[in-house]
Amino acid sequence: MTLLETSSAAAATATYGSQAPRSRADQIVNLMANYSIETTPGGSAKIDDFRDHLPEGTKVSVTFLPGSDWRDTVATAKRLRNEGMEPAPHVAARSLPDVKTLDEYVRRLVGEAGVDQVVALAGAVDRPVGDFMDSMQLLETGVFDRHGISTIGVAGHPEGSPDIPERAIWQALRWKQGFAERTDASMYICTQFVFESQPIIDWDRQIRSEGIYLPVHIGVPGLATLKTLINHARACGIGASMRFLTRQARNVTKLMTVNAPDELVSNLAHYAEIDPNCGITRVHMYPLGGLKKSAAWSNAVAEGDFEMKRDGIGFTVNRAVA
Repeated sequence: MTLLETSSAAAATATYGSQAPRSRADQIVNLMANYSIETTPGGSAKIDDFRDHLPEGTKVSVTFLPGSDWRDTVATAKRLRNEGMEPAPHVAARSLPDVKTLDEYVRRLVGEAGVDQVVALAGAVDRPVGDFMDSMQLLETGVFDRHGISTIGVAGHPEGSPDIPERAIWQALRWKQGFAERTDASMYICTQFVFESQPIIDWDRQIRSEGIYLPVHIGVPGLATLKTLINHARACGIGASMRFLTRQARNVTKLMTVNAPDELVSNLAHYAEIDPNCGITRVHMYPLGGLKKSAAWSNAVAEGDFEMKRDGIGFTVNRAVA
């Protein structure tokens, strides 16, 4: 038995006593059961009805992209609510001019779309359009509490960010943990999409050791070609993932092959099962190759409609999803 197997067995014993842990397949279903997914206002226009692709009550984040109008995010959130979904719109600090606009935006999200949860982000804008530089300034306004927002997601960067120094990332996480202890809202960390499990496991353990106990919704890339994944990783400046992807891209024939995140999900599910201190509580799907494919794959996994591969880690869904 290897050292990893020994530590895993010890953790499982500590968690379950003499009772054996769940099978790897059951671990995967357990992690994916409450997955969330993301859409853009533009992307949502390509979906006739979200109920055709997502179970009722699915949490759907709505982006607020640089240069876009926040009213489009409100309209998309309203549509999602009307189609039985749970909208979680982004509130991008650097794209809002002032507190008055922030207040109107959140007021309309609550009043028109029944929103009770948001994701507060800095936003990928080099030069802020107004008074806000980061999500912490948004939180400090008290607007979310005033309008009854009960759940707030904040950004996590397991692989760092090209826009934020590493020291500032850690300072922000500690600040957000402190804010979570004084706000009426529940808070969680939603991360950028990742491709390898071990760096994420190491990061999760590190933030716990630093006294940051917010639940983690881990970003997972949906079904997409390797070429598409590389382009998105490059655009987001995800260094470690770029190295992981380019190693795979040495086989040129794989560039246009649709990739599924089965091994990533499987390893994270196993970690969540065996480590009682694991902070990962949800998978958040980034549908980089389109919402329909990623939703179909996620639904199959959440419903247990898949077969484990011979290695006992990867798996293949039993239905057509691409």
